[in-house]
Amino acid sequence: MNYNWNWGIFLQQVSSSDHTFLDWMFIGLGWTVAVSLTAWLIALLFGLVMGTLRTVPNRRVAMIGTIWVEIFRNIPILVQLFLWFFVVPELLPRDLSMWVKQDMPAKEFITAAVALGFFTSARVAEQVRAGIQSLPRGQRNAGLALGFTQAQTYRHVILPMALRIIIPPLTSEFMNTFKNSAVSFAIGVWDLTFVSRQMVEESGGQVIETLTVATLLYFLCAFAANRLMLLIERRTRVPGLIASH
Repeated sequence: MNYNWNWGIFLQQVSSSDHTFLDWMFIGLGWTVAVSLTAWLIALLFGLVMGTLRTVPNRRVAMIGTIWVEIFRNIPILVQLFLWFFVVPELLPRDLSMWVKQDMPAKEFITAAVALGFFTSARVAEQVRAGIQSLPRGQRNAGLALGFTQAQTYRHVILPMALRIIIPPLTSEFMNTFKNSAVSFAIGVWDLTFVSRQMVEESGGQVIETLTVATLLYFLCAFAANRLMLLIERRTRVPGLIASH
């Protein structure tokens, strides 16, 4: 294999910048973490709401959650990203559209976080729905018998138990959020993938070194997310909850 190995490339200064290539990688890591965490917060918020709506007795309300899930689950994330970035601004009122296209701060970051957050929210919503439906019906009836309203029953009885059950599948989604954030390079976010492509060009083709470090950083992000969710699972576990079913 005729390849010019150069692991010291990361300590060299970029010709078009004051940074080293290692600085670039950490900048990319920072943006990857920022996009992923923001998207995860959006996914949890909308996933929790839409998943809950899918379990309420009112069919019209439940349909809102179903439509949300079907739309954002069945369109590829890259297509959704382009729709948010190129199409949605054109559908806004003229003044707002011009502001979004020309003056909106951190447009690429916000677009990537929203697109990834909504895409992931559909998957989170399904897990929330499954968690709620896995609970014995007596949980709901007990809450109503105590005088709680439907909303209070969900808040104080159903959701606290359901969320504990679905932490393991949520762990996978949290990890996937970091990996799926790689698509944000397509609209110019300086994430790890974008920086890696730039580094390969600027370094004269040090592909293996660049992709090896980028892969390691993605792995560390996903691994850290996994450890964090396992810690939360241990802290919130209710002994015998699942076995009682």
